Amino acid sequence: MTTLVTGAAGFVGSAVVRCLADAGHDVRALVRPSSDIRNLENIPVDVVQGDLTDSDSVGRAVDGCEFLFHVAADYRLWVPDPESMYRNNVQGTRNVMFAALRSGVRRVVYTSSVATLALSGNGSRCDETSCGCLEDMIGHYKRSKFLAEALVEKLVRECDLPAVIVSPSTPVGPRDIKPTATGRIILDAISGRMPAYVDTGLNIVHVHDVAEGHRLALERGKVGERYILGGQNMSLQGILKELAVIAGHRPPRFRMPHAAAAAVACISEVYSKMAGGGEPRVTRDGVKMARKYMYFSSEKAESDLGYHARPVKEGLSDAVDWFRRNGYIK
Repeated sequence: MTTLVTGAAGFVGSAVVRCLADAGHDVRALVRPSSDIRNLENIPVDVVQGDLTDSDSVGRAVDGCEFLFHVAADYRLWVPDPESMYRNNVQGTRNVMFAALRSGVRRVVYTSSVATLALSGNGSRCDETSCGCLEDMIGHYKRSKFLAEALVEKLVRECDLPAVIVSPSTPVGPRDIKPTATGRIILDAISGRMPAYVDTGLNIVHVHDVAEGHRLALERGKVGERYILGGQNMSLQGILKELAVIAGHRPPRFRMPHAAAAAVACISEVYSKMAGGGEPRVTRDGVKMARKYMYFSSEKAESDLGYHARPVKEGLSDAVDWFRRNGYIK
């Protein structure tokens, strides 16, 4: 059974590839010509080049596949060219899903995000019924993922697309090459570059559990349903304390007001533009999102799929260990 994984060289995508290969799938990995494919080393996988925005290359990659995991996404909280994010996340998803319909793929697992859900204002856990609207989405990443998920849901209803939707929370762990926004928080924390924190919270999950959740969604998920793949809800202060224990130093003690963090983000974005357009260390959208606790429940995935997440300490420890072994920490 040939199984295609888009975004296969990325943090989550490569974990999905490893999980599927271990389960006996013949994996075909779709990567861009410019992709760093170190995450695919030593895995029995057929690497094919293509681009989500090129429907012809997507069609060639999907042709002959029985299953499809669409994991690829442009995940940045700040982009100099927002249109590129919509091309990758929305148009790219359209190209992949229509290719799946044309080729007769038996089952699609689409990787959405908890970012498309509406957060509560009181810090309570959100589940799959916490439906948001486009106006609720902060920033281009959230908006583009919301639109892409809505497209998949429409194709399930109107075109019988055999898709199951999974929504990872905040993955951590090994092989975060870029690194992701969360990976940068971990690096800053264990490198002593985070003197303060804001009052917010995240749902942290080991990336290997997210990958296993993808496999379970393929085997046990119901078409048209969404499943949150999360782990443990923790305040940012609690996450930084856990990282301090792992790294062997004191955690930051100063809580920065959100207004002050917003000012820092403005300065950071201006500096990034002046320095050539690199991603700012702190973004205004990131600060806006941090005004609410991003807590979620995975009870549906646990009951329906048999999903289980390991203790969060393992994910943080594995992330720190991988960053240290690969030279990210001086």
